[in-house]
Amino acid sequence: MNVNTKPPPGSRIIENLPKTMNLEPINNALSQLRVLRSSVGQVFDTLGTGVRADHGEEGKEQKFLQELQELLNSVNANLKDFESSINDLTPPQTPLNLANSAYLSLETNLERQALYPHLVQSYKWHDKLHEYSTFASTLLQQNSLKRSYYTNTKRRRSLPSSHLATPQMVENLIGSIHYNNMNLKIARPFMTNAILHITIARVLRAAVILKGLLIEWVTVKGYEESLLDGVDEQWTESRHQVFRKVQDHAHSAMLHFFSPTLPELAIRSFITWFRSYVTLFADPCKKCGKHLHNTLPPTWRDLRTLEPFHEECKQ
Repeated sequence: MNVNTKPPPGSRIIENLPKTMNLEPINNALSQLRVLRSSVGQVFDTLGTGVRADHGEEGKEQKFLQELQELLNSVNANLKDFESSINDLTPPQTPLNLANSAYLSLETNLERQALYPHLVQSYKWHDKLHEYSTFASTLLQQNSLKRSYYTNTKRRRSLPSSHLATPQMVENLIGSIHYNNMNLKIARPFMTNAILHITIARVLRAAVILKGLLIEWVTVKGYEESLLDGVDEQWTESRHQVFRKVQDHAHSAMLHFFSPTLPELAIRSFITWFRSYVTLFADPCKKCGKHLHNTLPPTWRDLRTLEPFHEECKQ
């Protein structure tokens, strides 16, 4: 008598797997992974234990470090073997098939009935992942040396180089600035870079060292002090304390008005601010109302309102 028995669902799934699938590289990779995890575990066990009694008393730290070095070399060798086994794996060319897993929906056990929907969802996710990774691989191979998939043919505007301004540009800019009680004169002892000499009434003189249209240095001296006799005079400080204070404030204003993108506006703003020193010895301080404080007049001028303040009163 012949009795027909129905094979279990698991056997049907195995029967539908491809006959040509080679599982040896996968098993080899898993074996190498177990060996790598074991060697890494030995390293952490050795580090956690520290120096043991079997290392002896003499040179125990050296023996411990030597043992740790051998374990790390073993981990490195196992990692290389694992990487080589991974390179032997070939990705599947087609998405995985559910085969006869539909029989799972016929399971009568209540605890296993929810397995089939989760399995279908995971297979759908795997199919989308396989599709998107294929598209990404194709696009990356076409644009291996580009940051984006689109090429921008519009050239980026280059930033202006204020320090490379021509002498004619400097002459035109200084020639367009006119104020009462202030005289501007350009000298070129170094042929290219200009030195702007400023004379404010009979109060003070100043030498503004320019590099193109950028202000590099400011020297302030009294009206009776020499400033045009030689190049060295344009770098030495004044012998009067009041003009040395004004020079320090001029350096602060130079940094405040600095603008590499708008150098013409920076020079105009600085000269306008510096011209306010025409009343250096006439206007009192706006805060204390006094002309002198510590034997000095108001040497600071507000960067916006140009109002005079003593250095101690500007806070």
